[in-house]
Amino acid sequence: MSELLLDTNDTSVRSAPVDGARAGAADQGRPLLEVRDLAVEFGVGRGALRAVDKVSFSVFPGETLAIVGESGSGKSVTALSLLQLIPSPPSRVKSGEILFDGRDLLKLSSKEIRAIRGNEIAMIFQEPMSSLNPSLTVGLQIAEPMQLHHGLSWKKALAKAGELLKRVRIPDAEKRVTAYPHQFSGGMRQRAMIAMALACKPKLIVADEPTTALDVTVQAQILALLKDLTRETKAALVLITHDLGVVARYADRVCVMYAGRIVESGTAREIYETPRHPYTLGLMASIPRLDQDTQQRLVPIEGQPPDLSALPQGCAFQTRCRYVGDRCRQEAPELEHIEGQHFRACFADVKGGADALEV
Repeated sequence: MSELLLDTNDTSVRSAPVDGARAGAADQGRPLLEVRDLAVEFGVGRGALRAVDKVSFSVFPGETLAIVGESGSGKSVTALSLLQLIPSPPSRVKSGEILFDGRDLLKLSSKEIRAIRGNEIAMIFQEPMSSLNPSLTVGLQIAEPMQLHHGLSWKKALAKAGELLKRVRIPDAEKRVTAYPHQFSGGMRQRAMIAMALACKPKLIVADEPTTALDVTVQAQILALLKDLTRETKAALVLITHDLGVVARYADRVCVMYAGRIVESGTAREIYETPRHPYTLGLMASIPRLDQDTQQRLVPIEGQPPDLSALPQGCAFQTRCRYVGDRCRQEAPELEHIEGQHFRACFADVKGGADALEV
C-alpha cells in the first residue's frame, strides 16, 4: 500500500510505504466510543434539514479514527454532537445513541456533560484564535480545566500549564505561560490548544480540522505532534478532516461521509488500496500527486453536493456518479459488509485500484 504524504514545499502529495501495524491500533476489546444510528436535524424555513442521518461508528482506546468528506457532508456536526455542542434550537438530535465508556452522552444532564467536556473528552477546534479568549493569558486558559475538574490550586495548575506548553514543543515555554493568544503564531496557538486538550489526560480527543488555517509545513508538524502525544497517553483520537493525505498518514480507520451519511468505512489500508464507493474513488482521483505527469489534469467530482433539505429519492450521490443505475434512483443504499472491517453503501460493482480511478 502507498501512503499520501504532504510535501513541505508544495500542497501536492507523494507516495511512501505504509507500515501495516500501526502503533496504538485497536485491540478489538470494548469500544471507548460507540455512535449508533445518530440523526441530527436543523429547523429551517423549508422544514427540517437532516445534517446527520443514521451515522454509526466506534472508536477503540488508543485508536485514531478519521472522518473525511467535503464541506457540508456532516463531519463537524457529528463531532460537535458528541459533546452536545450544537445549539438547540435550531438543532436537535432526532434519534440515536452516543455511548462513551458505557454511558449514553445524549441522556446526560447539562451538569453531567460539563463534567466530561475538557476532562474525559477534549476537543480541538479548527480555528484556535476564535477558541482562545484574547483577554486571558494562554497559561491561565490551559490551567483552568485542571483547576475546574481536578481541583488543583491555581499555582499548581499554572505550573503544569508550563509543563504542557513545553511538552507540545513551544519555545521558551515558561515565559509563554504569561503571553496572550495574539502573541502566538498560528502554529503555536494550535499547539496551545493541544496542550489545553491534554491538560486533564482525556480518554478521547476530538480534533475538528485542526490544521485548516495553517501552512503545509506547520500542518505536518502539528499532526505528527498530535499523533505522538495520543500514542504516549493512549488516548483515542477522532480526526475530522477533508485532507486525504492527512488520513493516509495518521489514521488507523476511516469513515467517508457524504450528504450526512457514512458511505464507506474501513481500515486506512482497505480504503486506500481498494476504495469501493464512487465518492471515495472521486476523492482519491482528485488528489494531486508528485509522481504524476505535470501535464496530467486532476479529475474533479462533477456537480455539486445536494441540498440536504431536498435530497433526491434514492442515493444522494446519484447526480454525480458515473456508475448510477435505475436502482440507485429508487433506493437509498445501506452500509453493507464487504470483508474485514470494510463497509460501503453502494449498489454498483465498484472495485478500487488504479484502473477504477481512470476516467
